[in-house]
Amino acid sequence: MTRKIRIFDTTLRDGEQTPGVALDIEKKLEIAHALSDLGVDIIEAGFPINSKSEFEAVKRIAKDIDSKICGLARALKQDIDKCIDADVHIVHTFISTSPQHLKYQMEKSEDEVYEMAVNAVEYVVDHGFTCLFSPMDATRSDLGFLLRVCKGVENAGAKIINIPDTVGIMYPSAMKEFISKIRREINVDLDVHCHNDFGMAVANTLAAVEAGVNQVQVAVNGLGERAGNADLEQVVMALKLLYKIKTNIKTERIYKTSKLVERLTGVRIMPNFPIVGENAFAHESGIHVHAVLKKPITFEPIKPEMVGARRRLVIGKHVGTHGIEAKLKEFKINVNEEQLREITNKVKELGGKGKRIVEEDLIAIAEDVIGRVPREERIVELIDMELNSKFGKKPTARVVLNVKGEKKEAVAEGVGPVDAVINAIRIASGENIILEEYHLDAITGGSDALADVTIRLSDGKNTTMARGVSEDIVMASVMAFINGLNRLLRL
Repeated sequence: MTRKIRIFDTTLRDGEQTPGVALDIEKKLEIAHALSDLGVDIIEAGFPINSKSEFEAVKRIAKDIDSKICGLARALKQDIDKCIDADVHIVHTFISTSPQHLKYQMEKSEDEVYEMAVNAVEYVVDHGFTCLFSPMDATRSDLGFLLRVCKGVENAGAKIINIPDTVGIMYPSAMKEFISKIRREINVDLDVHCHNDFGMAVANTLAAVEAGVNQVQVAVNGLGERAGNADLEQVVMALKLLYKIKTNIKTERIYKTSKLVERLTGVRIMPNFPIVGENAFAHESGIHVHAVLKKPITFEPIKPEMVGARRRLVIGKHVGTHGIEAKLKEFKINVNEEQLREITNKVKELGGKGKRIVEEDLIAIAEDVIGRVPREERIVELIDMELNSKFGKKPTARVVLNVKGEKKEAVAEGVGPVDAVINAIRIASGENIILEEYHLDAITGGSDALADVTIRLSDGKNTTMARGVSEDIVMASVMAFINGLNRLLRL
């Protein structure tokens, strides 16, 4: 029989304790609907006694959502009553068991804590509610006392006992051994809640699964106190693909749910975050892209469609011709081999200068290259260019051209840098070309945006449009002018 693990999501409770996150009732309800649609078994909707708005949010979620709803309560009657009044299905009551918490936080003895834990569970059960119990800071607790408390609440009627790694100090082998010892002594379902202070929340959660827990507590995007909780996406996909363990999660909804939580909480996902990060299914290296285009399994351990994401080919200095060609085909842009090499080289050149190339840049570069006169048919080519511009003085430009196989050089002034260079090109080429129209666009935002220059030129008889794209406005203008000049000379 295939093993199955229940998913307990605490995004709306521990996740909302992420510094800077505050969700109103409508946002909490929207996330709760998404979690239910995702297939989460139990949603911890909040801490009802915390505030009036928190109570109302939990109560409304319990009324409107199909998944089982859980409310958090300290081992105090007034806390538990608030959960009961909110009509939750499960009351999650907790009390600290570690020496550090007993001495410095609670100032209570082990016997007092034991009695409070058992009484709280009995109170929940007597009111007809399912009880989940957590010995807070369990992983720093004395094992003997921890087992005493766990056995006590089990006998009192707790259906699930959660073992929290509250300050994230466990590591996988230790976690597996720790949970195994508890599993041998406790018969009810076991659960774990792992924090990520040392970056091991997911690994510790999976180690606990190996040791026999029935349920795991997670949060979307790993949200939570301090460094966060075990990440839902990573835990679920690891269970599915690495451990071959089933959950009720509809994995194709993972990406959509993650993005919703990111938007509503305002906590941005790191680009390299597994499963749902911007780069999780992105490829730039030419070797990788070539292989992935032939057979995705070569460099993708997870199919992006499995989590509702899509593969992304990144345009940058490591890209190869296969990646550029595939990207251009997405936009239905067809190029020949020479044009493809020229486009690829331009992208690599820009990437090498630290420029982040986006799709709009690639389209502009491709259209620029496609629109150029073929190299073997060009009458005029730029060999070199110098520009001298000083405050309060007219700019001066020097250009060196190859005109019909001959080297031509000229110097000229202008009202601005672009005008100076164009005047020098006119003189060097011996052609009195009229610039009838000049239009400049910044393709994307930022001071390093590519400049896209479109011009209309005339020789008095014929008119043509030409385009130039470069990270430098002057160079984009020069490229457009020379391209237009070549077209006019061929007419």
